[in-house]
Amino acid sequence: MLKPVQRDPAALPRLLITVVAVLLLWPAIELSEFNLGVLAERDNAANMGRFLADFWPLAHSEAFLALLARATVETLAIATAGMALALLIALPAALFASRALSLSALQRGGRPAWWAQVIRWPVRALLMVLRSVPEIVWALLFVRAVGLGPTAGVLAIAITYSGMLGKVYAEIFESVDPRPNRALLLAGSSRLAAFAYGVLPNAAAEMLSYTVYRWECAIRASVIMGFVGAGGLGQQIDLSMRMFAGGEVASMLLTFLVLVLLADQLSRLLRARLL
Repeated sequence: MLKPVQRDPAALPRLLITVVAVLLLWPAIELSEFNLGVLAERDNAANMGRFLADFWPLAHSEAFLALLARATVETLAIATAGMALALLIALPAALFASRALSLSALQRGGRPAWWAQVIRWPVRALLMVLRSVPEIVWALLFVRAVGLGPTAGVLAIAITYSGMLGKVYAEIFESVDPRPNRALLLAGSSRLAAFAYGVLPNAAAEMLSYTVYRWECAIRASVIMGFVGAGGLGQQIDLSMRMFAGGEVASMLLTFLVLVLLADQLSRLLRARLL
């Protein structure tokens, strides 16, 4: 005897969610004037073809390759130095912004005192401001302050990524098992010791994973900021495009692709070895 077909009880909620998503997405598509049909028009396709044809052959002269190597190393240096400065700002800020080490919350059953919030909320507001302004805007500001070159890119990454790292680190500190650090605090340990032995061992894996991911993002960001004069591959790509040197642009784009792939493989290796 055949069993009656049972209806999925979640079918109606899923249908409603799909309808709501479409209703919300449609105005966004209309406002953004998104239209893939323009790519198929003859004139637009011909213009794109001529633009891409200029990218061949790849530039490979000895002088250009030396310049490309210098720009690549500069891009890596901008991303790494910017992340190092961001960590110096983000770690202390995350400790102030997190409730994980709050003595008043421990004594009041999880509710921090008002005077603790007076310190915590301004730090969170500062982190929000730092990450809300795009790094390219900071780069424009620092280019005018310190001039063209990688220094502006390092400072822009340090400011923006300190806000991102600080926010996520604070959330990671609050999401780990609170019992070890609570036991240390109740036993009379200092908050720094409670963090080092109660919070950090449980949070280190997530922190490392997110930090490596942000370093990959910093490499991409350092290239983008080069278009406003912050050094690295981006600045060289901008100069080559202004001179209509498509072969040089293609060589630099290929180098950037290899750089991103190597960064991804390095992050996989670090996660496999350290997590």
